Amino acid sequence: MANISPFKALRPRPELAKQVASRPYDVLNSKEAREEVVGNPYSFLHITKSEIDLSDDIDIHTEPVYEKAKENIAAFIQRSILFREDKPCYYIYQLVMNGRSQTGLVSASSVDDYENDIIKKHEFTRPEKEKDRINHIATTGAQTGNVFLAYRNNAEVDALIEQWKNTHSPVYDFVADDAISHTIWVINDDTTIETITNLFKTKIPQTYIADGHHRAASAAKVRKALGEKAKEEADYFLTTLFPSNQLYIMDYNRVIKDLNGLTEAALLEKLGASFTIEKASSAVSPAQLHQFGMYLKGQWYILTAKEGTYSNDPIGVLDVTILSNLVLDPVLGIKDQRTDKRIDFVGGIRGLSELEKRVNSGEMAVAFSLHPVTIQQLFDIADSGNVMPPKSTWFEPKLRDGLLTHLIYG
Repeated sequence: MANISPFKALRPRPELAKQVASRPYDVLNSKEAREEVVGNPYSFLHITKSEIDLSDDIDIHTEPVYEKAKENIAAFIQRSILFREDKPCYYIYQLVMNGRSQTGLVSASSVDDYENDIIKKHEFTRPEKEKDRINHIATTGAQTGNVFLAYRNNAEVDALIEQWKNTHSPVYDFVADDAISHTIWVINDDTTIETITNLFKTKIPQTYIADGHHRAASAAKVRKALGEKAKEEADYFLTTLFPSNQLYIMDYNRVIKDLNGLTEAALLEKLGASFTIEKASSAVSPAQLHQFGMYLKGQWYILTAKEGTYSNDPIGVLDVTILSNLVLDPVLGIKDQRTDKRIDFVGGIRGLSELEKRVNSGEMAVAFSLHPVTIQQLFDIADSGNVMPPKSTWFEPKLRDGLLTHLIYG
């Protein structure tokens, strides 16, 4: 069963919350981060992307960058931009995007649960990305990046969270520059805290990493490296738990640089062996699983995988797998999507116009739009012990960094 704990969050003064809150460190590069903090000395990017306060040519994975992050977090505390809660609390985090709301519980989740597969995974991690977060956490003593967990929704948990929202005032409530609203409540009542802890311990058998595999893995490895020096806080890592019926997974699309020596006509002929193909009069957002949009030479097509061309096991039934097995590998010669430079990935938040733009510019030769992975597919794969192909899920909206930070050094 899921073991979660309240924690003493490091968080901003309410009047500075909007300025402190920053986009996640891994969705923008150093140049974009430098541009984003112009005129805002309170941005949490000074901690998560601390290279922005050093020379432009610095290697972002070197010790001075992590030491600068440590220096900056200490300065934010000293200047009372950030303060630490005086008792362990849970927090409710509500996001609203395009009129659609989702509400999660911010807690510290057990590293032991992560290692014992009570917290289930669906992606491989990359050592270089882990190393970066390990160094950041170990140097600063802070878990600044939130791990996005999902769980099968439970009526008792839902009711408790809604009741708290309806009877208490939020500590933060603002709309960010991207028009997404962020509202946070503090749960500081001892009885309610105990009830929440027990509900997860008795009603929620497992949780699933939706986004943040590298952050979770890094927290576990920092705890292991600390050994006997680890304080109790290092036994947990920063998470926000969302009920599955509130999650929104967007499409994660593909663009390819060339046709592997084929003409447009030859490509369509080869695809006809595995798909029914019809021309479309506008951009194709697939209406169902196993249907794909393809943008080629200014024309959109609807591709529908023929029965018998794919398997129904948890991995084989995924559209990202079908596309790989029927198109990318045998037709376009892309064997490893993780390493092949001829393929790129476009999150659904950018829209289908981004696919058209990249093909029309000549940068790419063909684009494929996919139906989003379902949350049930994610659960099925994690439960089976398998992992998804790379770049399978794109969750929106994103949690902001800096609003709630977990310290591991006491």
